[in-house]
Amino acid sequence: MSAGASRVLVVDDEPQIVRGLRVILQNAGYRVEEATTKREALDSVSVRPPDAIVLDLVLPDGDGVDVLDDVRRWSQVPVVVLSAVGDERQKVRALDAGADDYVTKPFGTEELLARLRAVLRRRADEGDPVVRTGELKIDLANRSVARAGQEVHLTPIEFDLLAALAEHPGRLVTQRQLLHEVWGPGYEDETHYLRVHFAHVRAKIEADPSSPRYVITEPGIGYRLTGEQ
Repeated sequence: MSAGASRVLVVDDEPQIVRGLRVILQNAGYRVEEATTKREALDSVSVRPPDAIVLDLVLPDGDGVDVLDDVRRWSQVPVVVLSAVGDERQKVRALDAGADDYVTKPFGTEELLARLRAVLRRRADEGDPVVRTGELKIDLANRSVARAGQEVHLTPIEFDLLAALAEHPGRLVTQRQLLHEVWGPGYEDETHYLRVHFAHVRAKIEADPSSPRYVITEPGIGYRLTGEQ
């Protein structure tokens, strides 16, 4: 999907932010639509679904998580959340509710555009059982990993954790999501499991585990697999 063909719905009630986003996105070749309330956003998505949504978490008639909860009942449209500095708990709520990624206000233009390109590319590539990033190749169907052509031996739990990130390359996956997916219900607070096992994963796939290239930690929130090619 090219940027020129992509329609982005901007959901924010701050006129200055909306104007800035419109300029940024239009200059990047996107078509921009706008909504300033939860109701307007849901009406817009239901009548003419966009290719992606840039969603503020604070709206006059609800919050971004409310919008996500409703949208995710029937649509997997990519969503990049805008959040204010210090809204860590809100970021986690939004990601758990189905946001694909988030950008913190005040945001950098290049970061926002990179996040948007990544979520659109991910949707276009969905279903591919082989994920490649840099020298790393993750075969989800065959449960195998290789770096620079050399097979990497991971334990079942290590592979499950890496696969949970590889299914959404470039996307931040919360600690709670990872623990629930790999260990199951009741383990959502055992965050030390993640620190220990991801340390083992990095020791096997990273050239320098102390300065990781592939598995990146977002402190207090979660992990992401870099989406570089």
